[in-house]
Amino acid sequence: MTTERLKRQIEFIIEVDKIKQIYRKNFVIGSERHETDAEHSWHLAIMAMLLAEHVTSQQVDVLKVLKMVLIHDIVEIDAGDTYCFDQQAGLDKDERETKAADRLFGLLPDDQAQEFRSLWEEFEQRVSPEACLADALDRLQPLLLHYHTQGKSWQLNNITSNKVKERNKRTAAIATELGRLVDEVIQDSIKKGYLTE
Repeated sequence: MTTERLKRQIEFIIEVDKIKQIYRKNFVIGSERHETDAEHSWHLAIMAMLLAEHVTSQQVDVLKVLKMVLIHDIVEIDAGDTYCFDQQAGLDKDERETKAADRLFGLLPDDQAQEFRSLWEEFEQRVSPEACLADALDRLQPLLLHYHTQGKSWQLNNITSNKVKERNKRTAAIATELGRLVDEVIQDSIKKGYLTE
């Protein structure tokens, strides 16, 4: 007989499959379609494994970063994706996402619900080196997609270089070399006409 714990875990697993249907503003490289939250989270996990070595000022627990990036957007199943440059949609983002976190993480057994919720909150508040790295990657990944799709989403949404710089300014604080990469990508995007100043 299936235990109550396993039933709750499976219920959560089935529910979070919906993340595959949440579309973001980013375009997939080499495609005309938008990226899903599931693809975004997977890509961040790959980036975390590869790029954690660039955090030189402190040690980071890569497993913890992986957990954060894999669950950070689960709340968007209920809350929807809030485009980072949409100030109006951002006004009630915290409220929508907190309500979603209550429901979704509440599906899990209590110990796992607490762990997932704690990781999600840590990511949102950027209160640890792991959360700061996860946040930097969450900003770098779309930047790379925008750059490698010739700024299509930036242009469709009238995004300026100042907005992109502001969005990515925290990266250098956790990883200097990644911060330099961000600056180089933005400057080259301006030079190539992907971004307007």
